[in-house]
Amino acid sequence: MIDPLLAQAIPWLLATLGAALALAFYRTWLKLVGIVIIPEDSLGIVNTKFRVFGSHRTLPDGAIVALNGEAGWQAETLAPGLHFWLWPWQHHVARVKFTTVPEGKIGVVEARDGKPLAPGRVLARAVACDAFQNAAAFLRGGGERGPQIGVVPPGTYRINTALFAVSFWPIVEIDRDTIGIVTSREGKTLPTGEIAGREIAGHNAFQDGQAFVDAGGFKGLQEQVLLPGSYFLNPLFVEVKGAPMTAVPIAHAGVVIAYVGEAGTDVTGASFRHGNMVERGKKGVWAEPLDPGMYAINPHTHKVECVPTQNVVLNWATGKTESHNLDKNLSTITVRSADGFTFNLDVSQIIHIPRNDAPRVIARFGSVANLVTQVLEPTIGNYFRNAAQSSDVIDFLTGREVRQQSARDAIAKALTEYNVGAVDTLIGDITPPADLMKTLTDRKLAQQSKVTYETQRLAEETRKELEQAKALATTQAHVVDAERRVTVAEYDAQSSVKKAEGEARSKQIVAEADAMVLRTVGEAEATKVRAVGSAEADVVKQKIASMESGNYAGIEIARALSGAGVPLVPQLVAGGQDGSLVNLLLATYLRDRGNGHAPEPPAA
Repeated sequence: MIDPLLAQAIPWLLATLGAALALAFYRTWLKLVGIVIIPEDSLGIVNTKFRVFGSHRTLPDGAIVALNGEAGWQAETLAPGLHFWLWPWQHHVARVKFTTVPEGKIGVVEARDGKPLAPGRVLARAVACDAFQNAAAFLRGGGERGPQIGVVPPGTYRINTALFAVSFWPIVEIDRDTIGIVTSREGKTLPTGEIAGREIAGHNAFQDGQAFVDAGGFKGLQEQVLLPGSYFLNPLFVEVKGAPMTAVPIAHAGVVIAYVGEAGTDVTGASFRHGNMVERGKKGVWAEPLDPGMYAINPHTHKVECVPTQNVVLNWATGKTESHNLDKNLSTITVRSADGFTFNLDVSQIIHIPRNDAPRVIARFGSVANLVTQVLEPTIGNYFRNAAQSSDVIDFLTGREVRQQSARDAIAKALTEYNVGAVDTLIGDITPPADLMKTLTDRKLAQQSKVTYETQRLAEETRKELEQAKALATTQAHVVDAERRVTVAEYDAQSSVKKAEGEARSKQIVAEADAMVLRTVGEAEATKVRAVGSAEADVVKQKIASMESGNYAGIEIARALSGAGVPLVPQLVAGGQDGSLVNLLLATYLRDRGNGHAPEPPAA
């Protein structure tokens, strides 16, 4: 009894077996008729078992790959597709996948056949062979066996693996702010005394190894560096190690010391006899410093000393160090005074190195740290030791400001010779001897006690004044009220005086006005009388002028009498001795006046 599942699988198994047998028969049949099929992703490498005809029936001595159809592995490969006349009893065809170099990697090639390497060479020279896809061109072009200087970039290639073995290596990546230090395994030997090969142009950053060798490149450490980026570098040709770029910080100058290059001419002049400086690119200390920034400088062939161009503080104080660490080995200065006391002294020195003098400092001392240890430390230490020996401790303490100024001037003068500017010298803590300090402390305590007693006395006097002020403040209200009453009384008295003075002044003014009125009226009446009298006198004068004087007098007498009402003549006068017309008229006039209707005398 057959299992139902097995019964269902039997037809499928028989069909598969039949297809496999048919395919095997088909391939066998194709081989028998000399037909070879190469898939589209592969190539065919032919191994000829023998050759019957022709002069090239066997490989030359030492050869591995047949270049002219000899028996053995053939240089020519079969492309994808159908190929005829490859009888199985004469040729064996190996189907090999295309060589694919992944992204981020390169193909490093080693040839199994070719000419032997030239003496002194570790890598075979490059030959034009279409990235190792043309084995025949490689062999005919003089290709050498062994590791090749050329590489295969990422991609897919039809490489004859019977001749070439390809291994994959990662490409070289240089990160940001980093440089690549290159060491070459191929090239000329460095001259004696040189530590690195000079920079060579035209090799595309060591990616064209053959161009580097042809241009005369040297093996070993290279002066040229690789900048950030990706490079197809043959690891058998060059070794690359990353290193940080050289950074010159702000407020610094970078002095370059070159260990490679041509010998330069000293540019310092005759006045500077402490070292040589050369032009940029020459071997030695470069006279022109680098400004702040990032530089791709090989640290194995060049050294950059960063010299601070801002003010630098150096502390001669144990346990006190600035961030630059130039004073990490400096300590408190111990001095001895003239009176035999030993005491400690802290000093801070501020220096400044100008940018253009930075190369001179490096040419003389090699580094700023050497400047500190060789010049600043002995100069400042000895100055204060000498200064302390010229005075006693008390004078040194009390004359601190004067000594600080003297130290500033003396040290500035001394450092000028070394192309260093002394900005300031500051004296810090001074630690006198303990015995002397006790004496000074006792003296100070006594002085302070005296001050305390004096302060207490002043406080008692102040308290007494305070009590007096409080008592005075208690009676102040009564005093103020009395003062106000006195002030009011004074104002009342002054008011009465002012009022009396006003009334008297008023009466005086009225009296003066009345007197002035009387004077004015009297003067007016007098003037009037004078005027009337003068007018009447003028009339009389005119009348007198119009008649005889005797007649005028008689008329005036008669007028006066008539005015008095005295009848001087009878009512009727006739005759007489003097019967003149004048007498008659006078008598008539007098009569009329006596009756009250006398006419006015005629005008003169």
